[in-house]
Amino acid sequence: MQFIDIPSEQTTAITDLILSVIGLTLSFLLVVLGRRTDMRKCSVWAAAIGLMGIAAGIGFFAHGFVWQDATKWLLWQPLNLSLGLSISMFVVGVVYDLNHYALNKWFLPGMLTLGLAFYSITLLFPKTFLIFVAYEALAMFFALGAYFYMRKTRGWPGAIWIVAGIGVSILAAGIQASKALSFTLIWEFDHNGIFHLVQMAGIVFIYLGVKAEVELRSKFTVRRG
Repeated sequence: MQFIDIPSEQTTAITDLILSVIGLTLSFLLVVLGRRTDMRKCSVWAAAIGLMGIAAGIGFFAHGFVWQDATKWLLWQPLNLSLGLSISMFVVGVVYDLNHYALNKWFLPGMLTLGLAFYSITLLFPKTFLIFVAYEALAMFFALGAYFYMRKTRGWPGAIWIVAGIGVSILAAGIQASKALSFTLIWEFDHNGIFHLVQMAGIVFIYLGVKAEVELRSKFTVRRG
């Protein structure tokens, strides 16, 4: 394999790799956290963040190396599938919280089906990332409203962190969609590299929100017991 010689693609690949490491690490930490708190909740959020980490890891190879068109197309398939399922699991996590830590039995399969439907759409329109941006934006604005509501009505302890994470993620999606931003700070960053940098902060904030809520709820449960 030959590493690509386009500077902006190099930084896109490296930031994808860093985003992947952060996402997979936070996913692992959520699983560990779930063993002593709420495994169901932590597993859902671990899946959402971990799938994003997997997509970013594939993005490192897709952007960072020179491929024939057919090979690059094959790389984008698991990447798009991971992104679609990541957003679906994100919505499952939001609804789990909104519904007082419960899910209807049909909701998880339904959201996974929606994620597969998103992937199917990318097969029909393979050259536009705006499909993912629109899909993500719908999920993020729904989540933003949900956590503002939970903060106001329940004093939900992790809501501020998650609202911050969602806000940052919406900003990241806007940067990605605009394709207009770029800067050079030692290395050259285009909209993709900037998107990855901003999204790193977004998933860290979301992790901190989930962690704050499950830890406090776990301590409260222990005290009542």
